[in-house]
Amino acid sequence: MAGPHLQQPSFLLATLKADCVNKPFVQRCHDLETVIEEFPAKELHGIFPWLVESIFGSLDGIIVGWNLRCLQGRTNPTEYSVALSFLDPSGPMMKLVYKLQAEEYRYDFPVSSLPGPVKASIQEQVLPECSLYHNKVQFPSSGGLGLNLALNPFEYYMFYFAISLITQKNSPITHHISPSNSAYFTLVDTYLKCFLPTEGSVLPPPSSNPGGAIPSPTPRSPAVPFTSYGMHHTSLLKRHVAHQPSVNADPASQEIWRSETLLQIFVEMWLHHYSLEMYQKMQSPHVKLEVLHYRLSISSKHHGSPAQSSYQALHAYQESFKPTEEHVLVVRLLVKHLHAFSNSLKPEPLSPSAHSHTASPLEEFKRVVIPRFVQEKLYIFLQHCFGHWPLDASFRAVLEMWLSYLQPWRYAPEKPPQSTEPLPRSVSEKWAAFIQENLLMYTKLFVGFLNRALRTDLVSPKNALMVFRVAKVFAQPNLAEMILKGEQLFLEPELVIPHRQHRLFMTPPFGGSFFSSWPPTITDASFKVKSHVYSLEGQDFQYKQMFGTEVRNLVLKLAQLICQAQQTAKSISDHSAETMASQSFFSWFRFTPSEMNGSYTGNDLDEIGQDSIKKTDEYLEKALEYLCQIFKLNEAQLTQMMMKCGTAQDENGKKQLPDCIESEDGLILTPLGRYQIINGLRRFEVQYQGDTELQPIRSYENATLVRLLFRLSSVLNERFADQMDVLCSREDFVGRLCRYHLTNPHLVQKTRSTPMVKDRTSQNWGPRISLRFLASYRTLISLLMIYFMASWFYIGPVGCTFIILIAYFLYAIIMTFFSEGWKPHEH
Repeated sequence: MAGPHLQQPSFLLATLKADCVNKPFVQRCHDLETVIEEFPAKELHGIFPWLVESIFGSLDGIIVGWNLRCLQGRTNPTEYSVALSFLDPSGPMMKLVYKLQAEEYRYDFPVSSLPGPVKASIQEQVLPECSLYHNKVQFPSSGGLGLNLALNPFEYYMFYFAISLITQKNSPITHHISPSNSAYFTLVDTYLKCFLPTEGSVLPPPSSNPGGAIPSPTPRSPAVPFTSYGMHHTSLLKRHVAHQPSVNADPASQEIWRSETLLQIFVEMWLHHYSLEMYQKMQSPHVKLEVLHYRLSISSKHHGSPAQSSYQALHAYQESFKPTEEHVLVVRLLVKHLHAFSNSLKPEPLSPSAHSHTASPLEEFKRVVIPRFVQEKLYIFLQHCFGHWPLDASFRAVLEMWLSYLQPWRYAPEKPPQSTEPLPRSVSEKWAAFIQENLLMYTKLFVGFLNRALRTDLVSPKNALMVFRVAKVFAQPNLAEMILKGEQLFLEPELVIPHRQHRLFMTPPFGGSFFSSWPPTITDASFKVKSHVYSLEGQDFQYKQMFGTEVRNLVLKLAQLICQAQQTAKSISDHSAETMASQSFFSWFRFTPSEMNGSYTGNDLDEIGQDSIKKTDEYLEKALEYLCQIFKLNEAQLTQMMMKCGTAQDENGKKQLPDCIESEDGLILTPLGRYQIINGLRRFEVQYQGDTELQPIRSYENATLVRLLFRLSSVLNERFADQMDVLCSREDFVGRLCRYHLTNPHLVQKTRSTPMVKDRTSQNWGPRISLRFLASYRTLISLLMIYFMASWFYIGPVGCTFIILIAYFLYAIIMTFFSEGWKPHEH
């Protein structure tokens, strides 16, 4: 009987692979559910890795799998519903996971597919501090290449699920798909609610044994010796974990081992990414020296392979990590749920002894879930996004994720008191501890946002909205005061304990197991703030005060840019109104002065409309008001700044020139002037002052027609030059009509004020015929439309041309009557 049992999994696997090609998606899921229910774990063990890969895609991104990131209920309601039902925490797939979990099977996950920092440290035989990797690294028998993690079925499934967000980011996604409505996003939310419940406890997994429970993973001995980060507590980020008890050694771990595993996997796969510089910054000199000694000691022992060179070791840490907007949205979902999960903690009993006996493991897990598992990696992730994200409106996703983390009170169970007046809700004092223990999240990242805002175009409604959102959040009553209090605690002098000693016993075991032993509780608020700052930035960090002089100057620069952006938006609005007022039907048949000589640089406000211009002005105005509240800006200083911005406009509403300095070679742009030009705050009034017939060919013109019509008009101008001079010199209506339509008023005015040689070939200052407007594509399209409409009324080409000429002649008479050409000209 042993032979058939060995051959059965391969036959089952081949059958399922064939079904993937021949059967529709719904039928395949139904067949898989039947297989999971009927086959024993021993036979399902062989198909599990293939099934996980066929669902979530391959680790190299070549196999897309079910493409859950693009599967939406609006476009594919049947497949969407079937996929969610199959992958639900109580669905067939999780039943398969628990069935295999009961048999304690292990599956290999390649270390090369892990996030860059983890992969590099494991390859250098330095054990990451996260307990997720402990006792799981396995070397192949052939040598030191091809490291794998031996994972249990639940870990293997969740590893693939979480990392598919990263590995499948290059898969085609159409623009009309909303990431927050995808099946993947819905599953993340479902798993978080199931394994990190805000109400009740974690549902027990279904058991295949009568009266039994699915055991949690048993600890395994390491297959190769590893050194661990922070062997002697030399850094607040590092803690020795080699001798800590396993996550599963404590009986209480049976209740929440899935919760902790799920959270660790999500955090490691989604947040544990940073650059080489950040990795070096997080390492203490003692750890680096220890790792170096360890490499030298094992260079001639392990498989006879030499230790990596210094260059190779550093190069291994480099990771080209570019998170997508969908990635950030998923992380924001995680942050919001963790706030709700942490805030669902039951009130502490009055007696500490009672607390130690009655608190469940889940309640204790809620207490430390954010500072121990999320805070450090999220801070580094946000820093990476703030420094590398493009300066465009897509940064809104990162911004909202950051603001969600800064406001845990939004996800607290208590409801705000009902009030008839829509006043902003004051931040309660009970959140002071959270703000102090996350001080850098508020202060340093705020400075990072200021630096980004100073380099963006605040005239854009989307950019103005981001500035408004940040200013509104930080302007919440009592928030700025609590941040200032946190800064004061950090800047307090250290008088009692030597400044290195207290940071050793304050070190929290970030990333370690929940059931690891806690260091002594520190009640001093100042020590907690210092611990937070130094743990994230190192001992030599130079803190920049949010309410200090340097940051205040940045805020003043931002306020000045806001004022300038408001004036720019007003100018654009006025320009758009003037353009709309001057448009007419026959303007399609000739160039207007703005087209021939204008230099107006477009903005997205032109396409959005007046309503968005008003919104932009409202956003900037409120943002400026909030900044004044946060930083107590002087009203006189702000008024003076706005007056300076107001004087930048002349009586015609045009902006001044960009900031320049005069030199022997003329005007030279300053850095401020370059910034003003790049962001559209100011511009040079560049106008073409030569012969309009000799302008470069525009994108909306036919090049062949421009050249042919220029030759034709040149011949006509040469032949009838004297006649046109005589007509334009007449004082009656015919003379005025000819002067308006056969001369260029701007060029004539210039020739009168500037001595010029009267040469028609070099300066076409006199009367002339211009036919270039006929080369415009819009003119050609309009003529074709007129001829097409005329064919419906049986009007021939000659009659249609005659009608156009008559209409144009009437238009010319009307324009002459209401133009400057009606007034007498000086000769």
